[in-house]
Amino acid sequence: MPQSPSSAKPRFDVLTIGNAIVDVFAHTEDDFLVREGLAKGAMILTSEERADHLYAAMGQSVEISGGSAANTAVGVASLGGKTAYFGKVKEDEAGRVFTRDLRAQGTHFETVPLSEGPSTAKSFIFVTPDGERTMNTYLGACHLLGPADIEEDVVRSAAITYMEGYLWDPQDAKDAFIKAADIAHKAGRRVAITLSDSFCVDRFRGEFLDLMRSGVVDTVFANTQEIKSLYETADFETALALVEKDCRLAIVTRSEEGALAIEGGTRVSVPAFPIDRLVDTTGAGDLFASGFLYGLARGLPHLASLKLGALAAAEVIQHVGARPEANLRALAQENGLL
Repeated sequence: MPQSPSSAKPRFDVLTIGNAIVDVFAHTEDDFLVREGLAKGAMILTSEERADHLYAAMGQSVEISGGSAANTAVGVASLGGKTAYFGKVKEDEAGRVFTRDLRAQGTHFETVPLSEGPSTAKSFIFVTPDGERTMNTYLGACHLLGPADIEEDVVRSAAITYMEGYLWDPQDAKDAFIKAADIAHKAGRRVAITLSDSFCVDRFRGEFLDLMRSGVVDTVFANTQEIKSLYETADFETALALVEKDCRLAIVTRSEEGALAIEGGTRVSVPAFPIDRLVDTTGAGDLFASGFLYGLARGLPHLASLKLGALAAAEVIQHVGARPEANLRALAQENGLL
């Protein structure tokens, strides 16, 4: 749990830590997924050789800087927040594109890139006509983030340190996050994690629960499937009752049913924000987190933060790509949320 609040005003609203990935999007039919043996709706890690095969097979594509936690940082910045990011790229073309895109949003990104070794990570995202996305990800350089990449002064000066569950795999990355969480809590700051994917939960259920129960993280983000997977129950209410005991604050997204937050025995919820049409669900959870984290960092009530999250998620699912195309702050002001 955080210690007494820091007397220093945060320089950053949110610091995010995650896999630095360039997203490669392609619209495709369900038959393509079947032909390539891809599990629809899942995120699967793949080899460099398999990545090369998919890149050749997918046809026309669009390449956009992505990565879950980086998307969240960009969303917070679009709302007017101050952001920082830790993630590993290589000194290659994709790495330069990623760095340029993130810095262009005003995000502090100074993680030293690799000069040799694996290339910058890419995620191949296949969007079917129903808007569902299927991801195959080559992690490459981003898997090499370690404790030496944690900028201690940045962690201390961030109101919230937020990590994506996708990164919870290599031991160096785990050590890096534990280091950052310790620094943040000693500075009286908040530490959050998103469970990211039910496949991540299946692999690291015990470790995720330990992070929450031990107080390494005090805030958890999850969707309906992830929270039920975490507690190995088919009953949503059972999962909510359990997470309330395990974590100070839990935020759960429910797709078209909206989202809710639970803290201190109090539950608040909002409906999904209305949209004109669903194009691509990539980034919905990332941008929902942007809205909620911005509100949390600025001291807004959970209800207001949930509404900002719902608005940001609605914006990003109405176009291809996991980063906002509209100015989220202006959009929030138009809707009376800021």
